[in-house]
Formats: sequence, structure tokens, C-alpha cells
Amino acid sequence: MSKTVLITGSNRGIGLEFCTHLKRRGYFVIATCRQSSPALDLLGVELIEDVDVSDFQSLANLATILSGRKIDWLINNAGVADDISMDEFTERTIASCKRMYEVNSLGPLLTTKALRGNLSKGSKVGIITSRMGSVADNDSGGSYGYRMSKAAVNAAGKSLSIDLKPNGIAVGLLHPGWVRTDMTGHSGLIDTDESVSGLMTRMDELNIDNTGSFWHSNGELLSW
Repeated sequence: MSKTVLITGSNRGIGLEFCTHLKRRGYFVIATCRQSSPALDLLGVELIEDVDVSDFQSLANLATILSGRKIDWLINNAGVADDISMDEFTERTIASCKRMYEVNSLGPLLTTKALRGNLSKGSKVGIITSRMGSVADNDSGGSYGYRMSKAAVNAAGKSLSIDLKPNGIAVGLLHPGWVRTDMTGHSGLIDTDESVSGLMTRMDELNIDNTGSFWHSNGELLSW
């Protein structure tokens, strides 16, 4: 029986690549985003627009639309990034830090809560985070707002893994690698295809015994 997978932030980058891989595998794909893109429109997956993961009412509307439908995999992918150094804190950058926290940290938590009724025993929740949220791995400093937002979502994901474990729902914290996307200005070491191939393998391997772990897309277990 084909799995149903919902991906947030599906209109470009890693989210769009997830939709492509999942459809190719034969899964039923529900793509959510604030606004679609021509590439996403061409995929022919189920599309739900006007979904803002930082907005409670937007997620309540999504839950209403999907009421009664089972979700096997929930991929919390939507995110924003801004590189802010210690010397760059201004009124604008503080606002940017708050926005990163709303989308990157609260977004996956609120989305998972909103769709809790669609998840059941055997469902899996993937949170696309970053090793930049690792305190132990930070040897270059900077990127204050982004690092803090990803450290916060790692903490949220770990708590979710504990809270959802009694219901047989596994949660994985997944680092995609340094990927060439619009968000990174197309710098990076790998393309979206390679990254998502690895992330798909991590989701396949995710289970109730390794729930709450922090993984690189290449299979490396990352430190907190």
C-alpha cells in the first residue's frame, strides 16, 4: 500500500526535490507551501497553498482540509536563513532572528501538533534541521539567529520523540548537508538530488528504537 507523505516548504530546493523523489517512488505526495512554483505545478502532486508554518490559523486550516486522512511521513522542511554576525545586531537583524525562530523552531512543532490527528502508529516525523544547531560542532562562531533557531528545533524534536513514542510515532532530526539551493546562494558541496537521496534513506531507517536521533543525510550520527 502506497504511503502518504506531506512536505512543508515544497515549492523549491530540498522540499521540491523531496516531492520529486517521493512521487518517483510511488508515494502519494501532499505538497504544502505559501505559494507554489512552476516546477512544483508540473509535478502533478496534491498541492495545498497558503500554508505558513509560523501561523497558527494557517495550520488549523490545513488540519481541517486534511481531517480524517492518514499521514505516514510528515517532513517538516520549511525554513528561512539569514547570516548574522555579532557586529550586525540591529533592529532589522533582531527582527530576522525572531522570524527564523518562528519558522525554523516553532514551525515544525506547530505543524506536528496541528497534524497530530493524522499521525498514527508507524507514522514518522522528519525535521530538516542543520548541524549548525549543534553546540558541540560549532567551531566557527557567527550565524547567531540561524544557529539558535536550529538548536531550538533540535530540542523541540527531541521532546517530540519522547512524547510521541508511546503512540508508536518516530521522530528524526535530519541535517541535509551543505546543499546548493536558493537559500545558500547555490554555494555548497552537494546538489539537492544527493541530499534528498540520503534523507530518504534516513527516513526509511527511522524507527521507534532510534527515534530522537540527530543524523547527517550521509548516515553520520551528529552530536548535540
